Formats: sequence, structure tokens, C-alpha cells
Amino acid sequence: MKRLPARLDAVVVQALIAGALSFAHLHDIASAAGQTGWKAWAYPISVDLLLVAVWRRLRTNGRSGLAWCWFLIALVASLGANVATAGLLDMTHVPAWLRILVAGWPAIAFLGGTLLAHSAPASTEEPGLHAQADAPDPSPEPPTQPVIETSPERPAQSAVPVPAALVEHARKVAADHHTRTGTPIDTPTLRARLGVPAPMADAIAARL
Repeated sequence: MKRLPARLDAVVVQALIAGALSFAHLHDIASAAGQTGWKAWAYPISVDLLLVAVWRRLRTNGRSGLAWCWFLIALVASLGANVATAGLLDMTHVPAWLRILVAGWPAIAFLGGTLLAHSAPASTEEPGLHAQADAPDPSPEPPTQPVIETSPERPAQSAVPVPAALVEHARKVAADHHTRTGTPIDTPTLRARLGVPAPMADAIAARL
């Protein structure tokens, strides 16, 4: 069997001694403040459980101000009991303020444990990371326009509106040109014969 290092054994023994003495001092203070029987034993358990809850929160987020606040409260409760039982307090005549603190401790411990257990831990991500991730690109690329393929023989029809009568007249002009020359009329010639702008000439040529 593998033995634990001597240094670790000493630490464990020291922790057990300190825990037992603190536990006994808290029990004595609670008992002197009027909490007798099983209630006096519940007080040191409550203090130790609050310290465990604080320790777990500090392990996940050592920068939590809430955890450090409740750590100080539990430390004062434990350390105060150790000091008070060292002869500085008359255990037979406990002052009223101490009785009030002891009587109110269960509610304080419950509040602290609830806040530590249910409060969301602070994010460990670097500040501004979400803002940078969610910020829109200052120079987005323009959307790609769909490419309309056209053939050299028949260009794409223009969006210029063309009257039907003008198209019919253009057919006659084109037929006359074909009869005289034997070749189809081209767009520049059609534009010159009709006297229309270039976009309209292209639109008419696309409909012939």
C-alpha cells in the first residue's frame, strides 16, 4: 500500500485538531447563549457548512465579492467563538447582543448559503469579447448579384417598356431591310431607322 507523505499527514492532523477545537468553541458559545441540547451542536455545523459553500464558490471564481463577503462573516463567527471562550467572556453571564447574534445566526447562514448556491458566477471571458463577436462587420462585402447568362444571338430583354405598335413597326422595318440586303437588321441600324434611344432599340431588338 502506498503511504501518504509525512507532510500531508501533518496537515490533515492539524486540520482535524483545528476543526474539532473550533467546533467545540462554537458549541460552547451557543450553549452559553441559551441554545441547549441538539441546537447547540447545530450551530458549529451551520458555520462549517457556510465555509464549505464559500470555499466552493472561491474555487470557481476567486474574484467573487459575494463569496469573500460571506467568507469574512463565517470567519468572524468561528474566530469570534474561539477568542470569546479564551476567558474574555463570562460564559455564565452572556451579554444580550451576543444572545441576539446567536439566535439570528440560522437565518443569516441560510441567506448566505442560498445566495452562494443560486447566484450566477461571473463570466471568466475577457471584457468586450461578446461585444466584438456581436458587432457587425464595418465593411461588409456587397451581396453577389445573380449573373444572367445571355447568348450572342439574342441578348437579354431590357426592362424598358416598348409599345406594341412600335414593335410591330420595327418588324416591318426589319423585314424590309432583310428583303433589300438579304441579312438581318442589326441594332444600330434599327435604332437609326426608328429614331429611338439605344436602350429602347435594344429592347425592341430583343423582341423581334
